[in-house]
Amino acid sequence: MHMTTDSFIYNPCDEEEDDMALACCHASNGDLFLLGRFPDEDEVDITFRDDTIHVDANLKVTLTPVQLIVEIDAVDAKPFGGEHTFEITHSTPAEELTELDATLKILLKDVGTYTSELS
Repeated sequence: MHMTTDSFIYNPCDEEEDDMALACCHASNGDLFLLGRFPDEDEVDITFRDDTIHVDANLKVTLTPVQLIVEIDAVDAKPFGGEHTFEITHSTPAEELTELDATLKILLKDVGTYTSELS
């Protein structure tokens, strides 16, 4: 699934949401994509549109200066109509990418594979 967003909403520890780390965006067509994780859980919640799955393995996330790529196992992707790769093109300002990177590290710690291609 290809999506385009201006920027991400992210928070490494949302106190109003029981310290949940989150990174989300709304695509130019209005679709919601969200990664979330509570500090005491060993899984990442992934929401696409109105469906949510819980992933505890086989999750790969790559952040580049212009794209976020999220890959999940095809079996986990059934609620998403089989979509298992999300390529989100973004124009997040460079000064915000460091904070997004830090949030993604928290989200993926000990659950998936995170790769940052930021300089």
